[in-house]
Amino acid sequence: MADDHSADEPLLLNLTDAESANPPRTAFASAFVKWVLGIAMWLVLGFWVALMFTFPSDAGTEFLESWTRATIGSVYGTTGSMFLVCSGPILVIVVLAIASLMVDGKKELQLKTTSKYPRIRLRTFPILVDGPFGVVSAAEFIGICLFVVFVLWALYAYTMQNLEVLSELSLSSEGKWILMMILTGLRFGTIGIYCLAFLFLPISRGSVLLSIRDVPFEQATRYHVWLGHLTMFFSTFHGLCFVIAWALEGQLLDEILEWADEGVAILPGVISLLAGLLMWVTTLPPVRQKKFELFFYTHQLYVVFVIFLALHVGDFIFCIAAGGIFLFVIDRFLRFCQSQRTVGIISATCLPCGSVELVFSKPANLQYTALSFIFIQIRELSGLQWHPFSVSSSPLAGRKHISVLIKVLGEWTSKLKSKVSHMSGPEGENELHSQSRSKITASVEGPYGHEIPYHLTYENLILVAGGSGISPFLAVLSDILHLTNQGKPCLPKNVLVIWAIRKSNERHLLSTLDTESICPNFRDKLDLEVRVYVTRESGPPLEEGNTDEDISTSVSTLSRGSGMSVLVGTGNRLWAGAYVISSIVGFAVSVALLDIFYINPLNIVSWWYKGLLLVGCMIGSVIIFGGPVIYLWHRWEKRAIAVEEAEDGEKDDESQQSAHFNTRQDDVVPKDRGVSRTTHYGARPNFEEIFMSASERWGNVDIGVVVCGPATLRSSVAKQCRSQNLRRGALHPVFHFNSHSFDL
Repeated sequence: MADDHSADEPLLLNLTDAESANPPRTAFASAFVKWVLGIAMWLVLGFWVALMFTFPSDAGTEFLESWTRATIGSVYGTTGSMFLVCSGPILVIVVLAIASLMVDGKKELQLKTTSKYPRIRLRTFPILVDGPFGVVSAAEFIGICLFVVFVLWALYAYTMQNLEVLSELSLSSEGKWILMMILTGLRFGTIGIYCLAFLFLPISRGSVLLSIRDVPFEQATRYHVWLGHLTMFFSTFHGLCFVIAWALEGQLLDEILEWADEGVAILPGVISLLAGLLMWVTTLPPVRQKKFELFFYTHQLYVVFVIFLALHVGDFIFCIAAGGIFLFVIDRFLRFCQSQRTVGIISATCLPCGSVELVFSKPANLQYTALSFIFIQIRELSGLQWHPFSVSSSPLAGRKHISVLIKVLGEWTSKLKSKVSHMSGPEGENELHSQSRSKITASVEGPYGHEIPYHLTYENLILVAGGSGISPFLAVLSDILHLTNQGKPCLPKNVLVIWAIRKSNERHLLSTLDTESICPNFRDKLDLEVRVYVTRESGPPLEEGNTDEDISTSVSTLSRGSGMSVLVGTGNRLWAGAYVISSIVGFAVSVALLDIFYINPLNIVSWWYKGLLLVGCMIGSVIIFGGPVIYLWHRWEKRAIAVEEAEDGEKDDESQQSAHFNTRQDDVVPKDRGVSRTTHYGARPNFEEIFMSASERWGNVDIGVVVCGPATLRSSVAKQCRSQNLRRGALHPVFHFNSHSFDL
């Protein structure tokens, strides 16, 4: 049974200062404009999806032929008409989404009355909990079903067309097989291009399409993985069918090496397919998990894959997938600009459990939520690798810093811990004036994550963490405690933390959150309970006092870079929107000028060359037209920071942050006097018992369940959420499953 409130409808309102001054009139106008823009976006999306479904049919083929014939004499020609039909709708949706987000204005938290009766929501109800897709919500399952229906329909329609062609020709048995292989290869390639049209949309980290639906990048990455497998499946069989046909004809080598001026160029297609296969093989879990560096570096072949695909199919066919690729180029260039800044590291701490905590400097106007991610590059460790980490600090804990907890798992993190330990000096002594032999130079991309802090939309929360998965929940708890202490609206009243760890020394991570100093006497307003499950120890250590291994080592001011850049797609909506729109307009202008002054006068007909020119226009328009907007954005950022520093004077929370870390270096066991905390040794969480107990305690309410940990943990929790929801009674709660785990 669906909720009256949409699963996508936030329980936090967005208000601007103007709305606060004149709520009725401004709020109504804002809501009406957003409603109109939302309807427009759904209509354009519906048109685009319907059009994609008609392409495999005879009617779709006839429509494209008549459409291209009607636009032959236009400025953009047949290429422009194909782009307008296949990729234009997605760009129109992007422009409408930018307008809708701008109507929202500056985000201010204000609680909204929730539904009186709890209801199941499509986005938080897990349908599938095991299998190749992992945990899949009802909303995701609907999307998967639609895509599967489209693929099956395309296969059926194209098969019928192939059989019709074969029936009209008088060929030998071998000739029919060869023609069938060629036709089937063409159809597989076409379906692969359709999948490619969606492939790059989820991995545009700052994409306005993700922001408008409040889909975090870490969740969208899964969609990219699914689409990637599907794209490479059809692309591989596309190439395989042609290889078989050419082998039967005895012209395999000649065909593979062919690079025709008119029509499809074969050799670029072979190069593109080989690059795609290398990327595909290294994404398989055994390779990706054990050889992450190999996966990361081979995935940079996407540049080769895309460019040689454009050379292979030409500009006309490439336009089918050009929209999503162009949006990725826009996002990628912005990320490149943000990542060029050296970010100052305020402090680094090696915790007794083996984790490393880094605190970065950031400008006060760079906003994020407690469940955000940032990507970090340490140039002394690798000049190319970027690793995602959950933010462990609350945006309310400090205006000018952001922190992450990094668990040592692989080669990169081991080197980081070694470097920080080396810099801390003997007995934790600060070696600020003798660090010439070792330094850390960091760059940061992000933050990315939910537009709305959804953990604040539930009165009752169950936070389930495995190992270092506690990191984002430290930010969540800090967020709730700060709101409570400041007297601001805060919905969560009951919070249960379930944390499964291997060894008891990992409990030290809890000491990074001092609940009493953040919000004294919070027990009057918040019921917070923490249950720790130590799975690989049968009992507490004989001596839990401080030892040499229990002391945290810390070093401050590791690098003197600037704060994080605000050049992020999820940042300032006005500047981000101006950058995207200027790039889109620039692309349209570039293609028109190229056609008028170069392609048409010189009568250029080579498919591969026109495909290369189209890719060049995509890249050039972002740099030439979007680049000046980024420059102005950067100048505005410097001016805004200067104004903030002038207003703040000498006051800076960096020193306060550094002092905060120094005061808790010797805390091994968290001093949470107001927290109900229990530790269970040699046991794993019994989620059925835990959920049944919460159901009896909290009654007929909505319970937000947030999980951060390995796939097995997410599957177990999702299975229990689904089970409890399916057999719930009238007076029992609804468990809303939310996953906060980043699987690259």
